[in-house]
Amino acid sequence: MAVQKTKKVDVKPDKSVYKSLALGGLLGGGGECTIDVKDGKVVRIRPFHYDEKYTKKHLNPWKMSRNGKTLEPLMKALPGTFSLAYKKRTFSTNRIKYPLIRVDWDPNGERNPQNRGKSKYRRATWEEATTVVANEIKRMHKTYGPCSILVQGDGHGECKTIHTPHGHNGRLLDMMGGFTQQVRNPDSWEGWYWGSKHVWGHGFQGMMSPAANLIKDMSENSEMLLFWGCDPETTPWGFTGQYATRVCYFWTQAGIPQIYICPELNYGAAVHADKWIPVLPNTDAALQLAIIYTWFKEGTWKKDYVKTHSVGIDYIENYVMGKDDGIPKTPEWASKKCGVPEWTIKALAREFGKKVTSIIHYFGGGFIRGPFSHEPGRLECVLLGMQGLGGPGVHQAQITYFGMPRAEGLKSIRYFNPALTERLRVPCRTTIDAWGKQIIPKTLIQDAILKPPLTFIGSGGQESKTEDQFVKYTYPIPKEQGGSLVHMIWTDTPCRITCWGHGNWTIDAFQHESIECIVAQHPWLENECLYSDIILPANTTLEVEDIVTNTRQGPHFQSVTIQERAMNPIGESKSDYEIVLAIAEKLGMGLQFSEGKTTKDLMKDVFDTMDMAEMTTWEDFQEKKCFVYPVAKDWEKDTPGFRKFYDDPKKNPLETPSGLLEFYSARLAKFFPDDKERPPFPQWIEKGITHDERISSERFAMFPLLLMSNHGRWRTHAQGDDITWTRETPTCKVLASDGYRYEPVWINPADAAARSIKDGDIVKVFNERGVVLCGARVWERMSAGTIYVDHGARHDPIIDNVDRGGAINTISPDGLTSKNACGQATTAYLCDVQKVTEKDYQEWRAKDPASFDDCFKRDYDAAYGPRFNSWVEGGME
Repeated sequence: MAVQKTKKVDVKPDKSVYKSLALGGLLGGGGECTIDVKDGKVVRIRPFHYDEKYTKKHLNPWKMSRNGKTLEPLMKALPGTFSLAYKKRTFSTNRIKYPLIRVDWDPNGERNPQNRGKSKYRRATWEEATTVVANEIKRMHKTYGPCSILVQGDGHGECKTIHTPHGHNGRLLDMMGGFTQQVRNPDSWEGWYWGSKHVWGHGFQGMMSPAANLIKDMSENSEMLLFWGCDPETTPWGFTGQYATRVCYFWTQAGIPQIYICPELNYGAAVHADKWIPVLPNTDAALQLAIIYTWFKEGTWKKDYVKTHSVGIDYIENYVMGKDDGIPKTPEWASKKCGVPEWTIKALAREFGKKVTSIIHYFGGGFIRGPFSHEPGRLECVLLGMQGLGGPGVHQAQITYFGMPRAEGLKSIRYFNPALTERLRVPCRTTIDAWGKQIIPKTLIQDAILKPPLTFIGSGGQESKTEDQFVKYTYPIPKEQGGSLVHMIWTDTPCRITCWGHGNWTIDAFQHESIECIVAQHPWLENECLYSDIILPANTTLEVEDIVTNTRQGPHFQSVTIQERAMNPIGESKSDYEIVLAIAEKLGMGLQFSEGKTTKDLMKDVFDTMDMAEMTTWEDFQEKKCFVYPVAKDWEKDTPGFRKFYDDPKKNPLETPSGLLEFYSARLAKFFPDDKERPPFPQWIEKGITHDERISSERFAMFPLLLMSNHGRWRTHAQGDDITWTRETPTCKVLASDGYRYEPVWINPADAAARSIKDGDIVKVFNERGVVLCGARVWERMSAGTIYVDHGARHDPIIDNVDRGGAINTISPDGLTSKNACGQATTAYLCDVQKVTEKDYQEWRAKDPASFDDCFKRDYDAAYGPRFNSWVEGGME
């Protein structure tokens, strides 16, 4: 039989466009990709090549060496897996295709807020939807005043500038007299923001800054690296891609030991760790204090440095040695708190004291986001200070996010590029003086709705100075100043339920009768969209034309790219900018909002305000669609980290009142003399009025496991949970016997056996705040007594307080980091795990038969998860 020849298919693309497909957003890009388009369809996403338009000579790549091994940038970007699979997210069956209005919400009649999250939606036209939104804005202004509208316009998102996913709604309402601003809290660095700032100054949201040339200095001088609460094979993916992998492998080849201190054998530890030290979640402070005890006992700390570079060491010594409370913070004492054997603590302390050591992070993790996390944040500063912080190889470093070689001609590589025009920066401002008027920290939204009025200390604004933490705020502000309770919410960041504290209480707030209208704009029908009254479909980055500055991703080369549209919009979706412009036009403010500028006009504004004309011409930039900055010729001369402070603290003071490292904070003592949860110097906080989530708690008898939650490997926060290719991965979802893909819960075999749980079982993770269904992943990568669930899984409610989608933050504590620190505490809390039984299903159905039955009748896609059609009358395709 003759073999039939296959016809050769021409796969050469019609065009290729550039897109930054990391998910950090906020006027900065990363994860650059080239999108191949054929016949109007996206056929492939591949890494962007820097040398596609520029020569290696122009790029002037940097190079670092140690022990005969060399690290240098590749000529291509290294985006994360979900970036390369992003067309699956764009074409998700959960895309919102048309404007929607909740079927039982009538702006001229009954609004039925109690049915949010239960009612379905009907299709609306853009004309109807934008008219209703505009009318609601006018009604709110007339009835209550401008501050009655809460804007949720912040957070991570797709990399866009002109069509940025967050904040255009705030800009419009600001033009109309103001609004209530949801203040974006420092959601991955609470402990540094509320703690470390009081030791080494403002920094970057509390992290060590300046941070120039850290990677080079550590590569050349560090003798040991402590990856503390850090997973470089996970968290960087959504922001800078996978370059951290190359750095870690280089350090291994160069012979620098990497020690991982974390409750779980995470992905970074599994491939890079020379030693894994399992520690119970949020008990790092006990381990740190025991290390300090060992140094005091054995004299292995830099006494001369501490004497000239810090204040308050006497307070630390008296407390650690037990002179204050009669309890020496010995390794034996710490071991009972943190679960690390005392001999391991002593060995770690001695290695730390003997070797030149830096501490590595990449935001987040169980180390810095739990109750009282400002204490380990401050103690980290003390540890580094006692070993000569700023000296060769002694740093705190956010791996590859900061500390990489400087680009030539780039005025700033800060997180928010100040070179961007004021008009484009407005939507994403993060300091409290940006808007004025009335504010509510993101961590207190539910409190503001359910139990006003509020008084809180410190706004939590990401870029706010340390002094803001001593300012008292109220909600609402006085009526004569324009204050009002919130009665309408306009969100373009609908992920609070799954990404911030106690999501179940957030749901209660969204269903409260005082909230008369909720508007959500988003590409996907997920999370808070289900609790909205009007839903407006937004484009993804593949569907818009934009310009993105990839200037905060350190490891490769810095670049700016024109990002052409790769495909036509899905359904009737519009960009976030176009959505707000359409509403502005209904309010008679279209021209004022747009300033008469086109997308290309705004691109030119970005080009001009970044001083790019010094490096290239507008014409050449338009032709090439990208400009890649060369590495600065003199980058190796840049002073690493705190080196100037190390060399001369008097001439180069820190941003603290004394100019020195403040192990004891006189300001905290002055402003909060009775604060037992964040005292003037860092301590071990067993429990307080805000939290009681330790194994010593009486609640431990009911909930005998500590739950750790981290950033997800297969998504960025709530973004990307429906990408089919990653959902097939056993550590992304667990395909259970009922055909549903559940969020994994990692559990140690001993804890699983005690509960008759086997790998792949459907289990309930629960405490008094609710129930979350997960799929059991039983293995020894999780330390005993601890379980692990990534945050950010898509909310899929069965009944009130029972979630099937794995949205673990629905049961996290509502309480703040501590009483005077309004960060979140979404990891390291008490719970239990049990196998789901038929009795459970019967009990849940008995509580709310209609909701339970509706949940299991939903249109569910085995690959994508819950679908758009489930919530829309008629199930429109």
